[in-house]
Amino acid sequence: MRVIGIVAEFNPFHQGHMNLISRAREIVDDPRAIVMPVISESFVQRGLPAVIPSDVRTRQALRCGADVVLGLPFTYSCAPSARFALGGIASLLATGVVTDIAFGYDAGTPELLKELSDRIDEDSTEFREALKNALSEGNSYPAARASAVKTLIGDDSPDIDEVLRSPNSILALEYLSALKKIDRKHKVNIIMIPRDQSLESATSIREKITSCAPSYSQAELYTALKGSMPDKALSSMLGSYSSGGFAFPDLAAYIRRALLHLSSARGDIGSSAYMGDDLDGYLKNLVSDLRPGDLPHDDFALGSFMQKADTRRFTMTRIFRAVASFGAGQEKDLVTLNHPPYIRVLGFNRDGRYCLKIIGKCTKLPVISNPSDALELCSSNADLKRVFELEMRASAIANDLYGRDISFAWTVKPVML
Repeated sequence: MRVIGIVAEFNPFHQGHMNLISRAREIVDDPRAIVMPVISESFVQRGLPAVIPSDVRTRQALRCGADVVLGLPFTYSCAPSARFALGGIASLLATGVVTDIAFGYDAGTPELLKELSDRIDEDSTEFREALKNALSEGNSYPAARASAVKTLIGDDSPDIDEVLRSPNSILALEYLSALKKIDRKHKVNIIMIPRDQSLESATSIREKITSCAPSYSQAELYTALKGSMPDKALSSMLGSYSSGGFAFPDLAAYIRRALLHLSSARGDIGSSAYMGDDLDGYLKNLVSDLRPGDLPHDDFALGSFMQKADTRRFTMTRIFRAVASFGAGQEKDLVTLNHPPYIRVLGFNRDGRYCLKIIGKCTKLPVISNPSDALELCSSNADLKRVFELEMRASAIANDLYGRDISFAWTVKPVML
């Protein structure tokens, strides 16, 4: 049985995702190969709640070619690319059944990406020193990281520059790095698929969704998104939305509440994840400097907030992750836990059900289908307790934005097709 693992957000599911699934099956020459994505649950890598809930994104994926969908906990999903990739790859390989890992790239070639991955050691003293020097020159973290990579490999060619500027290729390098750390015997086949540049990105689709705020008329959404997403994915989203299954999150309201929560906190907030380098002080000052009109209620894309918070020292994703971590109660020591302590099942189809039975026999980790399953496990596994309870707190924040009860995450069952 071929099982193709994919790390993704599906925020939301679009044509490029369906292309990745179908191309991966073609490459392994097995139309019945199981495709098993692990996706962000409540919050995504850029530090904000997903545009639609995880159960809706799971249904989209299952209707568009996936067989089993697993959940990536908050501590790995709302994180920098290296941690996001490591958590996702670790989750997939922990199932004990994955034969292939598929991911896309948008610059360079598979050969160049593999060569760069082999030559880059971000844990080395040399890399850390080069990164420190680049940061001391006032570069943002992404720019400093790119500079450190080029210093480490001694190559400043345009091809490498393009790879280090391309989000999907940067993630591809992180997936390769994670596989080197976990799959030391190279048992897993790596499938790298070039991104079809003619297909619309998730960022563009989210912008179209936000352009329909605040009414989010179903007709307006359909007109804006027709062709940007597979028909089955679009119908899953609009069907759930029109029946009252969720509301699109009001990010303006979210950031105002999050900043109010931060400003009213007593004591030191520096112990919260991603608050280092005096980001906690910067955010406290930012909140104290806010004036009426700085955060308007119609700032649905957070443009006004980002303009107000913009600084060369901290990227907006870093700020969003820090704010989300503080709100959900993630302390900085938790981000040193590299391997998810459980496997979370978000959904499956008939073939996926069979795959899950095999996983149950192969994995060494507990498999959680219903949240209540975790309660007994929490009493005997401290890491599982911390990671799972953090996910439940983050889900409560997200579900409140989706117009759902904050306890919804405790009652939701896996999607079954």
